[in-house]
Amino acid sequence: MNIESILKTVDPLVSEALNLAIDDKEITVDQAVELFDTSGIEMNLLISVGDELRRRACGNVVTYVINRNVNFTNVCIKRCGFCAFSRDFRQEEGYFLPVEEVVRRAVEAHRLGATEICIQAGLPPNMDGSLYPDICKAIKHEIPDIHIHGFSPEEVLYGARMSNTSVKDFLSWLKESGVGSLPGTSAEILDQEVRDLISPGRISVNDWIDVIKTAHGLNIPTTSTIMYGHVESNLQKAKHIDILRKIQKETHGITEFVPLSFVYQEAPMHSRSTLKNMREAGAGATDIVKMYSVSRLLLHNYVKNIQVSWVKEGSKMSQFLLCAGANDFGGTLINESISTAAGSIHGQIMRPREIRTQVKGLGRIPAQRSTLYEILQLYSGSEEEGQTELDQVNPNDFGSYGELIKLDKYRYRHSLRHN
Repeated sequence: MNIESILKTVDPLVSEALNLAIDDKEITVDQAVELFDTSGIEMNLLISVGDELRRRACGNVVTYVINRNVNFTNVCIKRCGFCAFSRDFRQEEGYFLPVEEVVRRAVEAHRLGATEICIQAGLPPNMDGSLYPDICKAIKHEIPDIHIHGFSPEEVLYGARMSNTSVKDFLSWLKESGVGSLPGTSAEILDQEVRDLISPGRISVNDWIDVIKTAHGLNIPTTSTIMYGHVESNLQKAKHIDILRKIQKETHGITEFVPLSFVYQEAPMHSRSTLKNMREAGAGATDIVKMYSVSRLLLHNYVKNIQVSWVKEGSKMSQFLLCAGANDFGGTLINESISTAAGSIHGQIMRPREIRTQVKGLGRIPAQRSTLYEILQLYSGSEEEGQTELDQVNPNDFGSYGELIKLDKYRYRHSLRHN
């Protein structure tokens, strides 16, 4: 029995939405809400349609990027309820990596095969407005061919303010300094009511959209994200993804969509019970799976790539999500700190061979890609053909976030940046 015949036996509203998707047509926000509410056979059908649309868009290739995260400071002027990474500048655990250490980490990663350096951090008080461009210039001076994937819309807005310039001019400055693309983080839920609950004072919905669209207008591509599993409703999730769809229709600048489930264990708004009606244990397994499938249906024909977040979900769940609409396994990350600080137990690095093993376990073809989804290497043969130096390293050699915040030499109080 095929999908079309089974659809005749389920809720007509669900059937209509899935039939539209199978016919490569758009589903509405209201239909997406219906799909978020599915269970049982209807949920199974949703997953099947999500996987079919993934197959049409991407075939059997699953991509990944070799990259390193450099979260150069955890000191931040904001106090977001979901963030366990940030520290006040007066706290002992506040750190700040000097530019030369950021460059050293980038050079080390490049030597091990990384093609991308992802730079995001807290918003330190009294920050020099030229800090972000200076970091990029220093990296590019040492590694001209590395792709800098750096600075969220929140950071761009802060950098523009601290340099007393417009968002457009600051983005142009970043591009001239070496930024190749922006991470579409700091989005959380693009609903101002929710943002005012979980992160009062954070970048507004309108400002987030403005930064993203301005970047696209300057030919700076961006990713896109959602952070869910806290207080948001299914309608708010659907509207969030629809906002991304509308942006993509207008600008065509989004390279991928990355659903990020809320890591709640160490989040202040969870540990301090500061919000009513917050889920006690974040997004459940069915919530996560449905997010990937519904996203594939909503974004079909517009955003080709949907990325799993192994640092949020773990390797086995990520492997399953490749059968629910996702086609990209994300990056090796090397030193991921933000999710780790929030309580993620899935590590700070995943080596390329581990990613390829997960992909091949599904009968799919792993492929190393660039940040902008150029295929760099297909691995359809034996595992030995893909071995790199990064596959041989001990992850402990890179250090951990827990170790970093205890190093006296990087204490923020020693830095002149806040004077």
